Parts: sequence; structure tokens; C-alpha cells
Amino acid sequence: MSYIENKVVVITGASSGIGKATAKHLAERGAKVVIAARSEDKLQKIVSDIQSNSGTASYKVTDVTNEENVQELLTFAIEEFGHVDTLINCAGLMLFSMWDNAKVDEWKKMIEVNLEGTLYGIASVLPHMIERGKGQIINVGSIAGHAVGDGHGVYSSTKYAIKAITESLRKEISVKHGIQASMVSPGVISTNWQDEVTDNDVQDTLDYMKEVAIDVEHVAETIAFVVNQPPDVLINDVIVSPTLQEW
Repeated sequence: MSYIENKVVVITGASSGIGKATAKHLAERGAKVVIAARSEDKLQKIVSDIQSNSGTASYKVTDVTNEENVQELLTFAIEEFGHVDTLINCAGLMLFSMWDNAKVDEWKKMIEVNLEGTLYGIASVLPHMIERGKGQIINVGSIAGHAVGDGHGVYSSTKYAIKAITESLRKEISVKHGIQASMVSPGVISTNWQDEVTDNDVQDTLDYMKEVAIDVEHVAETIAFVVNQPPDVLINDVIVSPTLQEW
């Protein structure tokens, strides 16, 4: 039995990487996906691809650092499909740098996207899910939320925070309202995130990560596994990482 088919799934950060792969994967398995990101051109292309393969998809241009934008996204999804079954907080920014280079502006950006964006998504969807007495919130964390590497300090901090948020949701919301709160923590994946890094002192780390990285499809399949659980089953935290990754 599939618990994915006909689910209405909202995915942030869906214009590339894990979010894009997850949207396509879930749509192929019968989910109705609402994808969100800042790039309208990319979102339009993804929706077109999904629809050309007989899938169901809509998009909403969204900046997850804007609380009102995120609320508008959830309102749009409910107006489009009647309800929201699953929210996947996938928007993320990974900017590695060493502490002594003090990339404060980059630290702020990661906190805004990774942490505040996740909180806005949760705040927007919770009242709807509580009213329905069911739903799923899946936060995309990172293996960096379980172990800290050189240059990962602030990024890891945001992902440790996501872990704490998810655990708190399980204790306060899952038991009381039957809402599944889960986290999927990817290791090194093959995306273009390295292009955003500006600190040359972490180049050795980036080179290593490029060597061991796995395809985003593996993470998308893992997220789909979590989405496909029956309402009485809760997946707490899944780590999916390259076999060759040392940390």
C-alpha cells in the first residue's frame, strides 16, 4: 500500500538539489506537489517536467526568510488542493568558512534560511495540521547536525538547531496531535552548493567532499520512504551518507 499517492506535499527549496529531486520523485509516485523557491523560471520548468510525465504539481515563488511569504505558500497550497498532508522544509544554505575569517554576513544568511525559514514553515502549517488531527513535517537536516567538521561551525549550528526543533516537535506535537515530525540528515551530496563558498581556506574540505559525494536521488528516495509511512509510524531521524564519507 502506498501512503504517498494523492498526498499533498509542500516542498521548500525545490528549485534545485534535494528539493527538486524529491518533488519529481514524489510526483512520480502519485503525490500532488507544491514546490517553492525564489527562482520562478526554475520552478516553472520543474512543474512542466512533472506535468509532462502525468504528475500533479503547482508552484509558488517563495522567499523562506520572509514569514509572510511562507504563510502565503501554505495558503496557496490549501486553496489549490484543499489541504496539506506533508511539509518538507528543504530550503538550505551551506557556506563553509573558518572562524578566524569571520564571514558574519554569510553566518546571518545561513541562520535566516536554514533556521528561520524552517521555523516559518512550521508556524504556518501547524494550525492547519492540528485542526485536521494529522500531517507530516519533515525537516531536512544534515550529517553536520550530528558531527562538526572544520569550517562547518555556523552551518552545523543551524543543523543542530533543526535536530532540536524536530525532537521538540515530536515531544509536544506528535504525541498530542498525531502529527509526524521527522528529520532526514544527508551527508555529502552532488549539487552545486560548493559554488557559493567564498572562503579559500576550506578548499581541501570541498575537494574531499566532491570526491565522495552521492547523487541527490538517494536522498530523495530516503525522504520518500519517510513520507510513505502510515499515520501510526514515526521515523525519527534518518542519516543517509556516502559509504566513503569519513565523518
